[in-house]
Amino acid sequence: MIQLEEKIYFYLLFILPILVLLFVALQFWKKRTQKKFGDLDLIKRITPNKSIFKGSFKLILFLLALALLIVGLVNPKIGTKLETVKREGVDIVFALDVSKSMLAEDIAPNRIEKGKRLVSEIINQLASDRIGIIAYAAQAYPQLPITTDYGAAKMFLQGMNTDMLSSQGTAINQAIDLASTYFDDDQQTNRVLFIISDGEDHEEGTTVNAVEKAVDEGIRIFTIGVGKTKGSPIPIKRNGVVESLKKDMNGDVVITKLNEEILKEIADEGNGEYINGENTTEAVEYIKELLNQMDKKEFEAKQFAEFKDQFQWFVGAALLLLFLDIFVLDRKTKWLRKLNLFNEEKKR
Repeated sequence: MIQLEEKIYFYLLFILPILVLLFVALQFWKKRTQKKFGDLDLIKRITPNKSIFKGSFKLILFLLALALLIVGLVNPKIGTKLETVKREGVDIVFALDVSKSMLAEDIAPNRIEKGKRLVSEIINQLASDRIGIIAYAAQAYPQLPITTDYGAAKMFLQGMNTDMLSSQGTAINQAIDLASTYFDDDQQTNRVLFIISDGEDHEEGTTVNAVEKAVDEGIRIFTIGVGKTKGSPIPIKRNGVVESLKKDMNGDVVITKLNEEILKEIADEGNGEYINGENTTEAVEYIKELLNQMDKKEFEAKQFAEFKDQFQWFVGAALLLLFLDIFVLDRKTKWLRKLNLFNEEKKR
């Protein structure tokens, strides 16, 4: 496992493109100034040993050295020792709806991005709980198994989109059935499933059976609604530009609405609650209080206890490049001039 101690220093990397622009501007200024003094071909004949490419090569060496120094300041660390620690928490699975209806923009920026933000903010409030993530549309897909690695969870979460599952539709029952397989600890006192959706369900009849089965297994189901009840069309975009709106078989524009009734019914049957996700702060705070009130189960988890600094390798490589940069002169070397690799000498 790699740990970055001072991530803020990554902002210094913005210096690199600025230096490149300054170098390019300097080259233009040099050429313009040389034209004022005389003919460029004549100047080249007067200075035959001046290398054309070495200035750029020296800049590349310097930029690489600077980049390595910046990474050294960030100080990457590698975990060297794993140890088993005891934690107390709740097992939580997030099932995020990734059907096309989640592209509706009745809630900014759209339903799926709102859902991802809600999950991310909930994860930020967790301490020792284990989490898993499921993506579902017409079928459910395991995105991340139960883990305590919140960083990995956020990474997988950000990669979720409405194109990740080929079969479209919304089958909440599939997500509930898959979530049941995530909870592998029979002694866990609280197993929690959060379904983040706009409530469109194409398998309502089987969803009730899935909820009953999950409750029998000790799973509490909470639902979070994203969207608005008045509804919204589903934009079809290319390169971020709306090309058209989704239409049904009759050519009419499809209006997708937040179906709170289904979500409330699922939550009631699942011994949970329905939460409206329109206000992110309020929803996250409420969920935080719910989880804090639940009984915690003690479990063992492995984590890195010792990390070893790696900055010295980057600093050493940077110093080596700077040392080489000193000995790279602007004039041509004899062996390179004979090879004429860069066509610097034209036949006269």
